[in-house]
Amino acid sequence: RRDVLRLMGLSGAGLALAACGVEGQGGKQNVSRSDVQKYWAGKAKTGALRWANWPGYIEDDRATLKAFEQATGIKVTYQEVIQENAEWFGRIQAPLAANQSIGFDLMVMTNGLQLEKARQLGYLAPLDHSRLKTFAAQAGPGFKNPSYDPGNAFTIPYVSGITGIAYNTRYVDEEITSIAQLFDPKFKGRVGMMADSQELGNFGMFSLGIDPEKSTSADWQCAATKLRQQRDSGIVRKYYDQDYIDAVSRGDVWLTMAWSGDAYSLAGPNVEFVVPREGGTLWTDNLCIPKTAANPVDALMLMDWLYDPKNNAKLTEYINYITPVPATKPIIQADARAASGEDREDLERLATSPLVFPAQDDLARLRHYRKLTQAEEAQYQKIFEPISKGS
Repeated sequence: RRDVLRLMGLSGAGLALAACGVEGQGGKQNVSRSDVQKYWAGKAKTGALRWANWPGYIEDDRATLKAFEQATGIKVTYQEVIQENAEWFGRIQAPLAANQSIGFDLMVMTNGLQLEKARQLGYLAPLDHSRLKTFAAQAGPGFKNPSYDPGNAFTIPYVSGITGIAYNTRYVDEEITSIAQLFDPKFKGRVGMMADSQELGNFGMFSLGIDPEKSTSADWQCAATKLRQQRDSGIVRKYYDQDYIDAVSRGDVWLTMAWSGDAYSLAGPNVEFVVPREGGTLWTDNLCIPKTAANPVDALMLMDWLYDPKNNAKLTEYINYITPVPATKPIIQADARAASGEDREDLERLATSPLVFPAQDDLARLRHYRKLTQAEEAQYQKIFEPISKGS
């Protein structure tokens, strides 16, 4: 459902670099106060907002949007037009480069290659944090100052998820705790890996004890060598884009790389999800404003409004991914107590799920993708893309 996905700057504890790993460098793009003041000068609420999002990221009855419209008087035009990050970036790049409207004031992009391009090329509006006071008060500490957007200069999180391992307990009679088990010959032909180059590359680096966010081209080569050995020895049954959950639920594969939200919502009853001890990827789908937005103040108001726990709770109950607003948990617990039957069971499961409210020890093992320059991106893709294609 998206091409790259992940979270933000957590400590490096527990990730020692492998022998072939050398700490790398990541760039930063700073935004000055004058940049913010210049962009927002003269801009005011218009009472209208056009929002581009992914499918399945708002309630079917649009309850959250209706509540926002009632609270603010802002009319929201909402369209599920984003299917894949690269495709979306290709659609918006030309008009933004020409300083033209893309037809939307707010969009959701995953931290990764395309968001970094948009940031580096100046396509995103710098955020006025004086108007994001609810975000400042309610965002969880792990959702502020991400490595891919220092100081949340251009983005704030919408939802996050984890890339870990899902396995079927009907076929695997041992506890899965390690990425090393994805490389174990005893599971030959029963392992699923992701085709996405950043997802695949991250797990290759995790298997060698390399922190992807600090990785170098030498680390990429080491990881690619190990991933190619895994493929050539027949351990990998298939490299998946979307259908891995069906495969592991049926037993076509017994263990596979997986996204936490899919494992929570779609997996069969025998499928377990774990964050491996070597690490996992924490991804974030981010709210951001294109620089040519006609209604940026209205967009900023919605961004901040979504960080009120009362407003975020219903959204979390529908989406089932990690919320950046931890104070939603007691509200969901209260909703569970007030519900009955299956609704109560579903809400109790949600409120206690580590896939929606991860424990701190799980969060401490999670990393982002490496932030890549355009030159590094070409090199990275050349190293990892051929693996899933058999070359």
